Amino acid sequence: MTASRSPHLPYQGHFDGTEHKFAVRVYFEDTDFSGVVYHARYLHFMERARSDMLARAGIDQRAAHEAGEGAYAVTAMDLKFRRAAHFDDALLLTSTVERIGGASVDIHQTITRDAEIIVTAKVTAAFVSPQGRARRQPKQWVAAFEKILHKGGASLP
Repeated sequence: MTASRSPHLPYQGHFDGTEHKFAVRVYFEDTDFSGVVYHARYLHFMERARSDMLARAGIDQRAAHEAGEGAYAVTAMDLKFRRAAHFDDALLLTSTVERIGGASVDIHQTITRDAEIIVTAKVTAAFVSPQGRARRQPKQWVAAFEKILHKGGASLP
């Protein structure tokens, strides 16, 4: 039996205007011995949310990789830890595209519990060739980003 390439996932994030929303539950495996989320787990949560955002926007990273065109690589990340999340917390990740460059995109991400900010991040991802060199993003991807570009001037961390 072959793996399905269906775009239908058990859980999908969604767009609320230009904001992509993605829910995460904190499991025991996400925490340290004291029940507080281990700092590196936030990176996992944010990666899932960004990947889902791209998929919901119509950007097929897998097809581009398989065609030998390239893939996104995180080139910079600025994190601000404001509060701790704990075992069994329900978190909401909000992601917005803040800037589109020729080869890169800046994404602002916020993790909240209810209305309380837990972590904020500014992430720069560059489109790179299979050899690891920055290259222009596919035109259809830039067009997809332009549709969800946040023009409200969110304050980045």
